[in-house]
Amino acid sequence: MVVCGDDGLAHRLATELRGVYREQVVLVVPPSRRTPPQPMAGRARAASAALFGRMVTAVNRGTADSDDTLVPDERVMEAAEPTEAVLADAGVDRAAALALVYDDDETNIRAALTARRLNPRLRLVLRLYNRRLGQHIEELLDQAAELAAGTTAGHRDGHGGHGGHGGHGADIATTVLSDADTTAPALVATALVGTSKVVDAEGLLLRAVERRPPRPGEVADPGLCTLALLSATSNDPAGAEGSEDSGDGPRLLPDAEAVAAATGRGAVVLEQVSYSGPPLPARRAGVMPFASLFSARLRWSLAGLVAAVVALAVALIVVTDDHPLHAIYITLLDLFAINDPAVDAPLGQQVLQLLSGLVGLLLLPVLLAAVLEALGTFRTASALRKPPRGLSGHVVLLGLGKIGTRVLTRLRELHIPVVCVEADPEARGMAVARRLRVPVVVGDVTQEGVLESAKIHRADALLALTSVDTTNLEAVLYARSVRPDLRAVLRLYDDDFAKAVYRTLRTAHPAALTRSRSVSHLAAPAFAGAMMGRQILGAIPVERRVLLFAAVVVDGHPQLEGRTVAEAFRPGAWRVLALDTAARGDTAGAEPPGSGLVWDLPDTYVLRAGDRVVLAATRRGLAELLGRRTRSPR
Repeated sequence: MVVCGDDGLAHRLATELRGVYREQVVLVVPPSRRTPPQPMAGRARAASAALFGRMVTAVNRGTADSDDTLVPDERVMEAAEPTEAVLADAGVDRAAALALVYDDDETNIRAALTARRLNPRLRLVLRLYNRRLGQHIEELLDQAAELAAGTTAGHRDGHGGHGGHGGHGADIATTVLSDADTTAPALVATALVGTSKVVDAEGLLLRAVERRPPRPGEVADPGLCTLALLSATSNDPAGAEGSEDSGDGPRLLPDAEAVAAATGRGAVVLEQVSYSGPPLPARRAGVMPFASLFSARLRWSLAGLVAAVVALAVALIVVTDDHPLHAIYITLLDLFAINDPAVDAPLGQQVLQLLSGLVGLLLLPVLLAAVLEALGTFRTASALRKPPRGLSGHVVLLGLGKIGTRVLTRLRELHIPVVCVEADPEARGMAVARRLRVPVVVGDVTQEGVLESAKIHRADALLALTSVDTTNLEAVLYARSVRPDLRAVLRLYDDDFAKAVYRTLRTAHPAALTRSRSVSHLAAPAFAGAMMGRQILGAIPVERRVLLFAAVVVDGHPQLEGRTVAEAFRPGAWRVLALDTAARGDTAGAEPPGSGLVWDLPDTYVLRAGDRVVLAATRRGLAELLGRRTRSPR
């Protein structure tokens, strides 16, 4: 496995592949600024080796089989850019997979095109922020791989070879992922009380919710299935997460006996797994609903004048016994003062003409106000909105970078009011905030008065997602001084630092919900799973661990093929959740009728070779299930 990147995601991904999946890894990173750019030498190699060593030590600490603790050596290279020479030196032509996780989309695309030319059968995983461009690049690289694979297969057939790899087209596929898309559902769900943790990918919506421990005599509702049992100390403000070996830590994918025996422990339950509807459509620029053009007071004034005109027309019909259409016409003429004076008309008609003229005088300022208000609305449509005076119960979002923009979109899809705070007026999320008509406070969050402008004292939650750890921490601490019970989620670069901050804030504010998240920690498992040749649908954090959701074809997996759903369930490793009937193209046998994803699978259903299932798995369980081969212990 070759990993190329320039930030913490590359290091986290490399340690994930090496420590969890037991893969040989070549890590390509930019030259260190402290030392001369000498590959495989000096402090860079020592630092990378220490990073790998910490991960492997943590992984091996929970490994029961001592023979399985042997891990292949790593190789660290330093290069400013992933050029063709650098990729060739990293062994891309012999590698099974390549991950390009640079922060720049153009760098990743250029390197992917070069790598596909060097090795047509290489499995590619790209980190791209632009999702539409990512779809086109994925199709382009997959098409190039299929053409190259067909040429190679024909060449082998002509020389008496094996004729290619047959049904392993997924093994050379290109997967485009975004760390922002991978982590945004977890960050959004953590900030919302009563809102489930969400995984949304390819039209699939998975929801998981934390439930409190059942009271004495109360029967807990297991939902569709129990995904995890929380730590025994999760409700203790001064407690620390226990280890899984001692039974105090979180237990992922427990069996029925473990769930029944877990008294006094909360659980993460799969509550809703069906798609609830399409997301809110993006509002086109310059197109606004009629109600947003005029204020409520102006709309009521117009409605009153219309009612007065109708009443005058009805009165004229009664007085003159005229035809309704002609009476309405006469009333409008009197309203606009273009009718002849009713000098010789009866007294009732004269009174109605005077009243119509008076209503016409009242109509002029209302029409003028409507025109001015509409012009003002169009003028401010492209400007940033200010938080309304009576706003409360909203979410304050700090930072409109890559992660903050994705989180903002998720919050608006869930119809949750948001107020954003951003110091850079040219940030990439500003255009999204204008399009979604979200209030934005422009200013440095560390300055006094900025959070107050965002109505932090009446907010329900705070999401600190800037790229500076100290800024996020300072904002959360200041917000806690204003609202001690405020729910706070802060993004931190280092996972160890995030754990320390989480424990300290939980102890200092036991009545409030605090969560600290490392984006690289949440995103790395999805990238690592994609490098193993399968599509990871998403990840859900369970305290300091991660639960993955993956779509797997049963064919070639003896742990699944020919087994019932109950027999394929391995506690603590993986569990089959749904069956994709569209992948089979039929509904024969015990398969439930219909098409798409079927979630209420009976335990007696036998998984067949052509089935494609959605399963929940731990990182170690997915590594065992998707391993290319079993390494003999040495």
